Amino acid sequence: MKFGFFDDASKEYVIQTPKTPYPWINYLGTKDFFGLMSNTGGGYAFYRDARLRRLTRYRYNSIPVDNGGRYFYVYDEGDYWTPGWMPVKKDLDFYECRHGLGYTRITGERNGIRAEQLAFVPLEYHGEVHQLTLTNTSDAPKKVKLFSFIEFCLWNAYDDMTNFQRNLSTGEVEVKGSVIYHKTEYRERRNHFAFFSVNRELDGFDTDRESFLGLYNGLEAPQTVVSGQSSNSVASGWSPVASHCVELELAAGESASLNFVLGYVENPEEEKWESLNVIHKARAEAMIARFADDSGVKDAMQELKNYWDNLLSKYTIQSHDDKLNRMVNIWNPYQCMVTFNMSRSASYFESGIGRGMGFRDSNQDLLGFVHQIPERARERIIDIASTQFENGGAYHQYQPLTKQGNNEVGGGFNDDPLWLIVGTAAYIKETGDFAILDEQVPFDCNPGNTAALFEHLKRSFYHVIENLGPHGLPLIGRADWNDCLNLNCFSDVPDESFQTTQHIEGRTAESVFIAGLFVFAGPEFVELCKRRGLSEEAAAADAHIETMRKTTLDHGFDGEWFLRAYDHYGQKIGSKECDEGQIFIEPQGFCVMAGIGVQEGLAEKALNSVAERLETPYGIVLQNPPYSKYYINLGEISSYPPGYKENAGIFCHNNPWVMMAETVIGRGDRAFELYRKIAPAYLEDISEIHRTEPYVYSQMIAGKDAVRQGEAKNSWLTGTAAWNFVAITQSILGIQPEFDGLRINPCIPADWEEFTITRVFRGDTYVIHVSNPNRVSKGVASVTVDGSKVQGNILPVYGDGQAHQVEVVLG
Repeated sequence: MKFGFFDDASKEYVIQTPKTPYPWINYLGTKDFFGLMSNTGGGYAFYRDARLRRLTRYRYNSIPVDNGGRYFYVYDEGDYWTPGWMPVKKDLDFYECRHGLGYTRITGERNGIRAEQLAFVPLEYHGEVHQLTLTNTSDAPKKVKLFSFIEFCLWNAYDDMTNFQRNLSTGEVEVKGSVIYHKTEYRERRNHFAFFSVNRELDGFDTDRESFLGLYNGLEAPQTVVSGQSSNSVASGWSPVASHCVELELAAGESASLNFVLGYVENPEEEKWESLNVIHKARAEAMIARFADDSGVKDAMQELKNYWDNLLSKYTIQSHDDKLNRMVNIWNPYQCMVTFNMSRSASYFESGIGRGMGFRDSNQDLLGFVHQIPERARERIIDIASTQFENGGAYHQYQPLTKQGNNEVGGGFNDDPLWLIVGTAAYIKETGDFAILDEQVPFDCNPGNTAALFEHLKRSFYHVIENLGPHGLPLIGRADWNDCLNLNCFSDVPDESFQTTQHIEGRTAESVFIAGLFVFAGPEFVELCKRRGLSEEAAAADAHIETMRKTTLDHGFDGEWFLRAYDHYGQKIGSKECDEGQIFIEPQGFCVMAGIGVQEGLAEKALNSVAERLETPYGIVLQNPPYSKYYINLGEISSYPPGYKENAGIFCHNNPWVMMAETVIGRGDRAFELYRKIAPAYLEDISEIHRTEPYVYSQMIAGKDAVRQGEAKNSWLTGTAAWNFVAITQSILGIQPEFDGLRINPCIPADWEEFTITRVFRGDTYVIHVSNPNRVSKGVASVTVDGSKVQGNILPVYGDGQAHQVEVVLG
């Protein structure tokens, strides 16, 4: 069942009912200032950090779901309603939500009044613009009132929802003209304030929540809106809000637009005040003036469109498959950019309070956006590397505002360091910027203790070698990629973290997954050594990689598939010898991606076992059979009911590893079959089962052992986005950045006849037409560029900034 449709020409998803199976959201903003917005107007806004600089409140896990947002109430002679349906929930004569690239447009109509809300964050702007256009669609004059509403968060979202003994005495506002200023705590340690403005004279306002709502009312029936009259309240101590009231008289067919700005301002310490307790407003007034009339909105929207058109032009496909085209050309790279901005910190499943930017997460996300915005990828790599310890380990997370490592989580996740090699190599391959390796980067965020980035990579590599277990496999630490496989933590106390509670010093539990990752990432470090003239260093590293490859085959293969790990007691995890959890997806994907067991035929065995034991109609489950009870020696993975999350759920993040592994052994039909199973555009018809947005990936889909098989959760912020983009664009379609050019190496379904990729690479544009006259899955018979044959299958870097026509024949 569908709840909307893709408008590919406009790069929009059009939602035709407000009653979607779950709130379907979009992200506003490209840098520094961001907003989340649902199809009914819910969500919140923040500057840089969703915990420490939250502008508006949002109530997670609320009843009803999606409670709080930027709401606009239409009061029409006693009748009142909202264009997004929520929170009033009165029937609409027409409803539509268009989620576009960095903007959302919600339209509702009732009793002859049409209200359209356009919401977006302009480029390089620290605020949201909400343009409300009201149209009288009746044949008689209309007199209506429009009430805006937002609820201010007192900046630190965690403190805001816990520290009421203080917070219910600190709220402060100012009102000047048509602008409501939120200045809670500005009198002391803060130099920032928020504001909510409209480009019309007001017929009333409210800034005190109780005065606007009434103490016992909800957002569905605020007493101000029900009565049609603002009270001009000024918040003092209690919860500050911002509501404007504007009266409009509309002739039949007439429209009127109002431009609202929700903004964030920082003032230098010496410019905080105009006078005693009166904030300095010049910066806010300049922001507001930009949208004094509709031309400002039109220009800013055109700039935003140009921005996204440019980013998405870096890699495009023309093929016979519209769903593939829209995923590769629009929605997958768009989601990759959102995950770059957010990591895992702020969604409708991540509150933005408990998590910062992930070390592992951000390196993986980089793989999906580096081709779009490499200069910011460079900055991100330096930020990530700065949280590394001198011993090669790393903070697992850091806060985006401070860029400091998160002490609450700490380190000890032993796969983390290797991802820095993966991310840095991807950046250099995309840009050719080897100079980044000489950048001086702090250890532990200490500017007094730095080393070249290359030294950080070296310590990442040797952190594995210096932490090997009894079988010669890497020690797992608190966890590896699977944060819920906690082999050293032994948590038996409710409310403590499964990961950060370490009752024992673990020097026994080993990870076969990290072994596969090491063999996959290690050659990138070897190549960087060679290019720096470090031949002995390269040879030593190469020897370690070969030893790990052999060790993985000797101690990490279980006859038909790769083991997952050894626990604290030296017992196998992910083995046919286990009663539950006999086979896991992660090592099957990554070990084969690393080439382990390919020549011996073991890789094919492992992937066949995945198909037999783990595959479902909705994707590949994480392990099988699921755990039926809590195993203290395994940790959080066994805490979930069977079929959910890491306990045999379809954890979409690692599905593309199996797709990529299938291309390693040349099975293009299988790779694309698996791609289609979790790519959202292919799931649109089962939205009532899948529930989350049909335009972006979700982290998890309930597995075959779950009560609600096929139901997705945790959409948007997931490494699934980057890895699926890499899987489809590099492994299946086969356009692979290398240190010296673009490798052409498709692995596709044998019945595909042709496709064309346009790829911008280091300033040149390659228009790559791939034809498959012999109906093969893999193998390049010939490559010509601009009519001249190229030896091999690597396109050189021309450096002329021109377009080059490439013809590739498979065979």
